[in-house]
Amino acid sequence: MDRTVRTVEDVLALLDGLFASESEAGRLATGDGMGFWDRFYADRSRPVPFFVSKPDENLAAYLDQGLIAPGRALDLGCGPGRNAVYLAAHGFEVDAVDLSPVAVAWGEDRAHGAGVDVRFLCGDAFALPAAELSGPYDLVVDSGCFHHLPPHRRVSYLALLDRVLAPGGHLALTSFAAGEGGAGSELTDAGLYRERELQGGLAYTPESLRWIFFDLVEVDLRRMREEPPESELFGVTFQWTALFRRDATLTASGDVCPAHDRA
Repeated sequence: MDRTVRTVEDVLALLDGLFASESEAGRLATGDGMGFWDRFYADRSRPVPFFVSKPDENLAAYLDQGLIAPGRALDLGCGPGRNAVYLAAHGFEVDAVDLSPVAVAWGEDRAHGAGVDVRFLCGDAFALPAAELSGPYDLVVDSGCFHHLPPHRRVSYLALLDRVLAPGGHLALTSFAAGEGGAGSELTDAGLYRERELQGGLAYTPESLRWIFFDLVEVDLRRMREEPPESELFGVTFQWTALFRRDATLTASGDVCPAHDRA
């Protein structure tokens, strides 16, 4: 008999098990010790669109437009580090985290080749000690991590943002778009648990993103622009790009600063 659930984290871990196939969870090792994401990143020559060493077009646009400015940045699910390297080259102090040691090693190689400093961390961002993800961060970048999370891990995601995103800081997000020309599963949250499969990633509508991040201020939400192969930027139209800002009057715990409390 197994009676191990005592905390909220125990419940979340139990639900993780419903999606613990190698292709979805990415944490399970195969016979050779490699997990799904390690295998995914092992061959750097594969024609995977986002293997290119280019930053997201929306991230570059936000910087060019002055919507974000150099500061401390966290790249969640950084993969081979293309956005992390770009930010470091433009004056940001960057921490980058990914589950896959193979992806992290590739990112370290890219940073070394570009002559920039990026602090790479290998592990689950939700499980890393606070000392490792030592916010607050002025910018949190997520290019394709959020849409690979099962619904219950949105709770962990929002809690992480609440802990590490500085007042006035920004979340720059790209995620699969629902609807025509989009990508990802459009099953309901309940349907995903019935199927016990994330089907390669979850599609979102603008309304669902606004609902999930309703306590952040929407700065930008649009389809990603398609970028041609010769472009110095990465862009595909089957994703949303969004920029959200945390209220500058909030403390790290989400409370209103006393100087701004009108109660």
